Amino acid sequence: MTTRRTLFGALGALAAPAFIAPGFIAPANAAWEPSERYPDPSVVSLDPSFNKYRVIPAAVERLWTGARWSEGPTWLGDQRCLIWSDIPNNRLLRWSETTGRVDTFRQPANNSNGNTRDRSGRLVTCEHLTRRVTRTEPDGSITIIADRYDGKRLNSPNDVVVKSDGSIWFTDPPFGILGLYEGEMATPEQATTNIYRVDGRTGQISIAANDVNRPNGLAFSPDESKLYVIEAAAVPRNIRVFNVAADGKLSGNRIFLTVQDGETPDGFRVDVDGNLWCGWGMGADGLDGVRIINKDAAPIGHIKLPERCANLAFGGRHRNRLFMPASKSLYALYVNTQGVAGG
Repeated sequence: MTTRRTLFGALGALAAPAFIAPGFIAPANAAWEPSERYPDPSVVSLDPSFNKYRVIPAAVERLWTGARWSEGPTWLGDQRCLIWSDIPNNRLLRWSETTGRVDTFRQPANNSNGNTRDRSGRLVTCEHLTRRVTRTEPDGSITIIADRYDGKRLNSPNDVVVKSDGSIWFTDPPFGILGLYEGEMATPEQATTNIYRVDGRTGQISIAANDVNRPNGLAFSPDESKLYVIEAAAVPRNIRVFNVAADGKLSGNRIFLTVQDGETPDGFRVDVDGNLWCGWGMGADGLDGVRIINKDAAPIGHIKLPERCANLAFGGRHRNRLFMPASKSLYALYVNTQGVAGG
């Protein structure tokens, strides 16, 4: 399977208006106004320790709107663009830092959800429809990383991270096979909802953990000694944490944070100080956006958005710009920290 444009060739051509005009997606009209004052009142310190992460002369920006359900962003630094998923519309979207425009990177995209880059810079994608994890090669061809375990099909890979040793870790809840909105209905073949690890050298897939009920977003601590994961089936939801051994084995599964009933953490990333920046929402008014939780499990900040934020990514030249795909739109905010490398 190949795409009509190569990953690096297509992205590198973004600056040429003649190339991107046919695929350019105009922003949809929507009633949202950015803050006209500094500091932006939508960036809230829940604890004084969050103040150092705020850039006072910076405000939340809406870069684009027009999606149906935004998810799974990842930053391509060498191409100065963000790739993210619009799951129900079955497409991967691309925002260019050099032009400020959004176009379609891939459609159909097999109801793609989570995305990241491996340590060689290749795009790694979770696909609901095909129930697999894939890699986009520099020539645009698609390599299947994982679609089965023990001879049985995966559920619907959701989110993915790549460790510094090249191993690929992904979660596999059944969300993409429960209905027709983000995939196609099917009966789960796996007995449990697992976190999988794919060895970076051999490509062998193994179950890293099978004791998290519908695992969702996941991320490593800066030193990779801990793996955090959202337990989506818990009511209220939990953020769980594992110890990570040098050989990749997980142990010590425990609750890191139980959120308030009605609050919904989803995808997240970790900064260099170990803070979790979590997509948040679907509860009471005022909770949609991003919640920042320190490494001691204390909420220290919140970025208010007019839509639920399902996932996020650090990007820009210094990994200090927070990109927040939220429901129908894409938002961004400069912050005074950096996302961990590879996050």
